[in-house]
Amino acid sequence: MVVAPVSKPASDRVKAPCACRCDGQFIRIAAAGTLATGGVLLLTGQRRAGLIAAASGTALAMLDQKEALCAWWNALPACLDEVQGVLSRVQKAVDTLADQRDKLGKMLPAKPLVPVSQPR
Repeated sequence: MVVAPVSKPASDRVKAPCACRCDGQFIRIAAAGTLATGGVLLLTGQRRAGLIAAASGTALAMLDQKEALCAWWNALPACLDEVQGVLSRVQKAVDTLADQRDKLGKMLPAKPLVPVSQPR
């Protein structure tokens, strides 16, 4: 009598569980650990190693948060326009203040009429 192995269809096969479930949790843990390590290194005075670890942790966190990073990247031009508007208003205010200082300097004499006593 001949025995022939009967294979199960592909849909009935039991899949072996993956040893490493990389659903993003690993990246979050690695990013948090690397950022914490970088902070500790910076606090202990090891600046170069701390900055490298912090940069690595930041890169890992950015890999994990792709959607938030894309949203920030898309919002960046509007934020830059707003900052540029604020800076231009500040520049105008500084220019106005400088003009007023110059006018006041022309109106007041260079030497004070009454000697100014110094506080003791």
